[in-house]
Amino acid sequence: MDETTLVVGPMEKRAVGERLAMAHDETMDRLGLERGDYVTLEGEAGASVVVKVRPSFNDTPEGMIRLDEGLRRAAEVAVDDRIAVEKATVRPADRVTVALPEDLPLEEHPNVRTRPALVDRVLTSGQTVVAELAESSTSADEVPVRVVSTDPAGSVLVEDWTRITISDTPASDLSMTGGRDPDAIGYDDVGGLDSEVTQIREMTELPLEHPDLFDVLGIDPPRGVLLYGPSGTGKTLLGRAIAAETDGYVRTLSASELLASPAGETEDRLREVFEEAAENAPAIVFIDELDAIAPNRERAEPDRRGATRLVSLLDGLADGERVVVIGTTNRLADVDPALRRPGRFDREIEIGVPDRAGREEVFEIHTRGVALAEDVDLGAYAESTHGFVGGDIENLIRESAMAALRRLRPDIDLDSSALDPAVFDSLRITDADVRSALRSVEPSALREVFVELPDVSWDDVGGLEATKARLRETVQWPLAYPEAFERVRLSPATGVLLYGPPGTGKTLLAKAVANEADSNFISIKGPELLDKYVGESERGVREIFAKARENAPTVVFFDELDALAAERGDGTGGSKAGERVVSQLLTELDGLEELEDVVVIATTNRPDLIDDALLRSGRLDRHVHVDAPDEPARREIFAVHTRGKPLAEDVDLDELAARTEGYVGADIEAVCREAATAAVRGYVTGGGPVEEIVLTREDFEDARSAVDPSAHDGPGRFGEYLE
Repeated sequence: MDETTLVVGPMEKRAVGERLAMAHDETMDRLGLERGDYVTLEGEAGASVVVKVRPSFNDTPEGMIRLDEGLRRAAEVAVDDRIAVEKATVRPADRVTVALPEDLPLEEHPNVRTRPALVDRVLTSGQTVVAELAESSTSADEVPVRVVSTDPAGSVLVEDWTRITISDTPASDLSMTGGRDPDAIGYDDVGGLDSEVTQIREMTELPLEHPDLFDVLGIDPPRGVLLYGPSGTGKTLLGRAIAAETDGYVRTLSASELLASPAGETEDRLREVFEEAAENAPAIVFIDELDAIAPNRERAEPDRRGATRLVSLLDGLADGERVVVIGTTNRLADVDPALRRPGRFDREIEIGVPDRAGREEVFEIHTRGVALAEDVDLGAYAESTHGFVGGDIENLIRESAMAALRRLRPDIDLDSSALDPAVFDSLRITDADVRSALRSVEPSALREVFVELPDVSWDDVGGLEATKARLRETVQWPLAYPEAFERVRLSPATGVLLYGPPGTGKTLLAKAVANEADSNFISIKGPELLDKYVGESERGVREIFAKARENAPTVVFFDELDALAAERGDGTGGSKAGERVVSQLLTELDGLEELEDVVVIATTNRPDLIDDALLRSGRLDRHVHVDAPDEPARREIFAVHTRGKPLAEDVDLDELAARTEGYVGADIEAVCREAATAAVRGYVTGGGPVEEIVLTREDFEDARSAVDPSAHDGPGRFGEYLE
């Protein structure tokens, strides 16, 4: 096979650390490669590495080969570089001789664990690998090891039976302090942000490494990039990855480092940092928590000098000076506006809440090396962790590990200095551990607003088939079939109003549609937004919709809308907070900022009290009447609420449905609850085995007598304002 070159791409997150390369099937066919073949990869600088190659999991462009950060460093290449690929012949190694660093203390030689570092790896003479020190060691954790010779010569695979010897002559060019920081973060450790990483690399690597391109075009290169988004989404992590992946000078600044200095020294420190960066160009200056260092000067009373100094420093960067500034903030509005213009921070990149695919990538990153049981399904957790950011997922895995430890704690003898090896063998994080941790970890992106992850499905909603179909069309279809809406130029509905008698299942329907649409669910009770202070109610509405946009797709659910958005101009006095809330709702629903993948669902049993402006087209334009259920619907509701309950043979759900005219869903649920309570009461007073507890026809009759129907006058009871 002739030698060819491919473009280097980042490794898929699930395969990082497996010491292999991945390529598209067509690329492998063109190169005559099969799954499991070995290839020699040689960078433009001459460094090479031999690895196993296999087809890519996901869509990898033809002509690309994916390598993780460790292999890229070994071959001295970066993402988007070209690398020579040639099929390699690899034979089992009979013997491998390695040399240790010259500055490794003699007493540490027996502690170097070379075999675990070499087994199952392809090695060639002159290659450097990283070994670990035994746990008893007090020195550094990692030791660089040089391969001196192999038998046979060439590329060899180290097997379990391969003899490994240590040379008496140390490697003079290896140093215990010269290796890469094992805790350094690379692009492979950042999940769900592929497009953001591409934008940042475009704004940083091109100006630093190829400034001549901008000279040819006759324009100045970008000076700064501002990363913004909710806390925990990975802004600081991304900054650390840029610092680790960039070969040039990187200086990191945090707000705590600058603001801890006496008054007047903040500006001096900033100036010193920029001077150092200019002297060591190409350079990146990374400023964390920019809003604290350079706050909005119109609002910041204590100290405005940080923003003023930063503005002057950015403007003072000479043309052609290869320095790029990266800032992060989770409070974009609090950053001084003077910094947010071309020539200073040229581009603002949102680091948002990850979607389902992004969350799965983050799960794969944080479970590397974690002992997982076979029943752990990362894809399923990614589906159910709406609103979770990277920090939340990391915390979830940690809490899952603690749940596994608590589960095994009774089997651990804490007084013993040595634990039973069987305990270690059985220590695995199971699906039950993760589910338990999910109940205690809240999503950061939605913590400021009331959020729940509904576990209600359409199967839990009895009857109401026409209503469910209308909700599917309004909420589910735009998310599931966007291409169809685009084809006919149809804009999805902004809002739905569910109206009808109390207890008919309006809230249940809203939860079910949010769950079935795989959306976040923000629930707002009408009165809780009203505040006596001017502006606070409107601010609450703005924050809710801002969170909904950040965490789209989202269903924003307003319960008891009539209490929040009553008709304006009713002539009453007071603070008029309700009228201001209505005005803010109108602005959010059809204002200049589009509600993309955000649907508003509101419920009321008094639609006549709601302001008419909210009910017109383009706002809450879908009006769905949820009426008292008819007999077939009541039969379905009884089936839902008796699911899993032990029923006696004399219980006839059809008869119950026929005899509960005027009962709504909440009433039927109450009847079933009362019947179950009666069955438990009979067991407690009469005794007998618990397995014989059943719900009898008499229990249901007593329960029906105890629960009055909410719609006992029929649907017409609500006709005066529902028609």
